[in-house]
Amino acid sequence: MVKTARSPSSWSFWSWWEKCQTLIQKSHKYNIANDNECKGLRMVVVAATLLARRCTGRRAARDAPADRFPRDPLPPGGRFEKCALGPAAVGVPKAAEWAHQRERNPAGLHRKSGDRLLGRLRNALNSPKSSLAIPSPGSSSKGGRVTTGAFGRGITPPVCSRASQGTPETEGIGEGHCEKRAWQVPGLGGVRGSPFPGPLPAAPPAFRSLNFPGKAGSDTAALAQPPPPPPPRAPTSPGSVKVGAVPNRRLGSVRGVPMSLPPGRRARLSSPGTGRSFSEAREELRRRLMGLIEGNRVMIFSKSYCPHSARVKDLFSSLGVECNILELDQVDDGANVQEVLSEITNQRTVPNIFVNKVHMGGCDRTFQAHQSGLLQKLLQEDSAYEYDLIVVGGGSGGLACAQEAAILGKKVMVLDFVVPTPQGTSWGLGGTCVNVGCVPKKLMHQAALLGQELKDARKFGWEYSHQVKHNWETMIEAIQNHIGSLNWGYRLSLREKAVTYVNSYGEFVEHHKIKATNRKGQETYYTAGKFVLATGQRPRYLGIPGDKEYCITSDDLFSLPYCPGKTLVVGASYVALECGGFLAGIGLDVTIMVRSILLRGFDQEMAEKVGSYMEQHGVKFLRKFVPVMVQHLDKGSPGKLKVVAKSTEGPETIEEIYNTVLLAIGRESCTRKIGLEKIGVKVNEKSGKIPVNDVEQTNVPYVYAVGDILEGKLELTPIAIQAGKLLARRLFAGSLEKCDYVNVPTTVFTPLEYGCCGLSEEKAIEVHRKENLEVYHTFFWPLEWTVAGRDNNTCYAKIICNKFDNDRVIGFHVLGPNAGEITQGFAAAMKCGLTKQQLDDTIGIHPTCGEVFTTLEITKSSGLDITQKGC
Repeated sequence: MVKTARSPSSWSFWSWWEKCQTLIQKSHKYNIANDNECKGLRMVVVAATLLARRCTGRRAARDAPADRFPRDPLPPGGRFEKCALGPAAVGVPKAAEWAHQRERNPAGLHRKSGDRLLGRLRNALNSPKSSLAIPSPGSSSKGGRVTTGAFGRGITPPVCSRASQGTPETEGIGEGHCEKRAWQVPGLGGVRGSPFPGPLPAAPPAFRSLNFPGKAGSDTAALAQPPPPPPPRAPTSPGSVKVGAVPNRRLGSVRGVPMSLPPGRRARLSSPGTGRSFSEAREELRRRLMGLIEGNRVMIFSKSYCPHSARVKDLFSSLGVECNILELDQVDDGANVQEVLSEITNQRTVPNIFVNKVHMGGCDRTFQAHQSGLLQKLLQEDSAYEYDLIVVGGGSGGLACAQEAAILGKKVMVLDFVVPTPQGTSWGLGGTCVNVGCVPKKLMHQAALLGQELKDARKFGWEYSHQVKHNWETMIEAIQNHIGSLNWGYRLSLREKAVTYVNSYGEFVEHHKIKATNRKGQETYYTAGKFVLATGQRPRYLGIPGDKEYCITSDDLFSLPYCPGKTLVVGASYVALECGGFLAGIGLDVTIMVRSILLRGFDQEMAEKVGSYMEQHGVKFLRKFVPVMVQHLDKGSPGKLKVVAKSTEGPETIEEIYNTVLLAIGRESCTRKIGLEKIGVKVNEKSGKIPVNDVEQTNVPYVYAVGDILEGKLELTPIAIQAGKLLARRLFAGSLEKCDYVNVPTTVFTPLEYGCCGLSEEKAIEVHRKENLEVYHTFFWPLEWTVAGRDNNTCYAKIICNKFDNDRVIGFHVLGPNAGEITQGFAAAMKCGLTKQQLDDTIGIHPTCGEVFTTLEITKSSGLDITQKGC
């Protein structure tokens, strides 16, 4: 460092520098003592600093960068004219104006003028209101260095050399931080708005700082190397508090919740002692803060009212990371703490965040690090867990989440184990949808449709003399072969992505630890930083004599080795209607026993039309009855079962003989026997479902859930897949995208398919009121049905529009062939805000079923006839 010659009696830059540093020190001390007058004092300091810079003239500034001595830092009279500090109000505007004029005429500066101005500033600070003592003009400091007790470290005046002009990269005001904006003058100091001239002190080597090269938001981020250690200081007494210890209950780690205080009383830091010097107290506070930083994985210094602090807390909560939080506005020495933090980090704002001793910065930089993946890397440093993620459940949602996390470079395990049904049925990897749900159901539905097509074929000229019959065993073998190929494909995909697959039953034993039990009863323990529950649901049983012993469920039906024969389907869910529909479609005698209504939760007008069509095509409905006993009569494949049922409306009972009884009365979440109570995960006692927030996070921060086990969410495979992928991206790739559960399309694959998206008519009336809605509807006659001679007033289309939202379509319903294909396209339009006018403006494809929605004209309120008489 170049030393500058100086004379104690001369009018020099350094004498002014030292005097201004004293002003800075005193003003900061005053600021902490009395917040009401800090603004005026800081204005005085800024003016004095301006003066000090101008006193060097062009000679001292000619080798410095242009931004070191800004051209027009302050207009004459400046923004300080309204200073309410009393005596300072006279001196500050003049100081600013005088400095501005000197900038334009830097040839010389009279010592008397400078002394007079400094005297004015000193008088302002020495007024009874401020009670601060400022040294006289003749005082000096040792060795050209001012040791400021307020800061606990020496501040060396800058030298006008390019090599020493580096300014540390700091975050600016307005970029996701909160602070008192008492002053902001461009060009003064390394931090925008700071009165400290020159580069600020470097961060101590106890932690690292993040450096974000390139433009803000760049994906590239690196860890800066620790700066060299500061010069040795004289030893100070550590006091009675250990390094890293919390001084008392106030300077503690408050885990995400503001500290509660008695009314009218503020939190206070324990006093370091009245006999101790100010610098010793400051040094002790520094040690305590460093102890918090070094002793916690995530340490956040924030203020309870700061919205940027709240965003950061929400981010760490969504990542399942425990944070230690100190609310600076809830401790008496919060201003002192914030000042010491600014010395340590060169950041004057909150939130001030440290992760594994690395200084992240404020809100914006933390989110940048999250988006680039750097935050996740820091959080995983020195991880004591075997896996980054363990997914419990190998269904559609769990596999989607596991594979996405593996693609993002995480170490992932999938635990999947199928508990056999009471009939002994189990299956491979892939979950309900692949093995005992969507896939085999749709294939059996297709088998039934082909039976109907065979009947229609004669009308189209196909002639066949021999009797056509269905072979159950052939169908089951083909479907199971296809499912087996899907099982193998899933296992191969996991292997290619280096996901560990363990065919064992998972049960939590403690936090971050799970026990895996295989078929042989062997137990293995695994640990992970995060867990995703994707255990899905299994069919519910009636709880009556003979139900588990003799009845089957959908878990058994799709691999049943024999034709079920005469079948009783108990239930009115979509599973019940779908299974009853395709069993009737392949020629079986089917009865559906309904306790109350069909398709609860769906549009009831559409549900009744579904039931009516099924009745017309051979399915018998036994309404308002529930079974009370199932008795086994004869063994066989199938055997014979006697079912006793009781009316829900009176004492009437009935008995009937069936070959197979299929229960489809709902499903239970597989959450009750996986040890969730041991780690405190909340579960709905009645349904077994798990409440989560909008990022699929449970009440335990590191445990997430996707799929059918979520409370209040749709039980659909595509939802689980989407939620699983997005969850992995949020956890490990910095994504902020959440799963959208609004306007999700679905289809019930009954003999006449029913597709829908948005609200049912009942729900729309409940939400928007009937008078605010317009319902457009019509029957339609598919062209394929005309020659075949099928009913021309069975297929039905309906849209529900909000009259006071530009006739926006809020409900879409279609009953007809290929309803799923039709609904999928219109669902995309609804996500874009489809309106009735846009439908009218769309030209339909003729002849198709979907074109009916481009020509809807009749409303329910008009009462006009909607029956069809042609194509």
